[in-house]
Amino acid sequence: MIHHLWWSLPLTLATFFLARQVAVRYKSPVLNPLLISMIVIIPILVLTRTPYEHYFEGSKVLNDLLQPAVVALAFPLYEQLHQIRARWKSIITICFIGSMVAMITGTSVALLMGATPQIAASILPKSVTTPIAMAVGGSIGGIPAISAVCVIFVGILGAVFGHTLLNLMNITTKASRGLAMGTASHALGTARCAELDYQEGAFSSLALVICGIITSLIAPFLFPVILAVVG
Repeated sequence: MIHHLWWSLPLTLATFFLARQVAVRYKSPVLNPLLISMIVIIPILVLTRTPYEHYFEGSKVLNDLLQPAVVALAFPLYEQLHQIRARWKSIITICFIGSMVAMITGTSVALLMGATPQIAASILPKSVTTPIAMAVGGSIGGIPAISAVCVIFVGILGAVFGHTLLNLMNITTKASRGLAMGTASHALGTARCAELDYQEGAFSSLALVICGIITSLIAPFLFPVILAVVG
């Protein structure tokens, strides 16, 4: 078993940047850099019998940058402020409905399939960014680690298939596409939007923030209702 942690950060950075080069060259939504990085790094950890805790400690600096990176998304919002002011009622309504649908559907399906209330609580905040999801999941009796896994899974699905689905539905308005991606697939969807179109990325960032706030405020009251109705 490898106990040294020095290779953790270089491995993560090298894998991600190589995956990004592959994604830029071939321009396929399936070749998402995060997905490729997971496919490469997880087998390496298994083959070297390296505990995840050791790997995480070696690259903890990247995790520490997660929250400042989310805050940095406020800059494109500032540049789209005039459009946001003109459409703020529609934006809040869309984000509210999207957040409610995301929380109700995921939790209800989990309960109907036999999941325990603890697992259902972990799944409920799946469509908001990781730090918020972990806090919300833990506050309503869920397991923060499972909430984080659900967030990553949903984010990858959105980043890989989100724009394909929007194209099939003939949704072309940049604001609509951005709000949909940010509501459904949080930071990973927002990153994908920002790669394709600056304005899409701005509206996706806005949805990410608003949906995070809505989920944080409503989840503690909504979860008992879902349990009473479905559970």
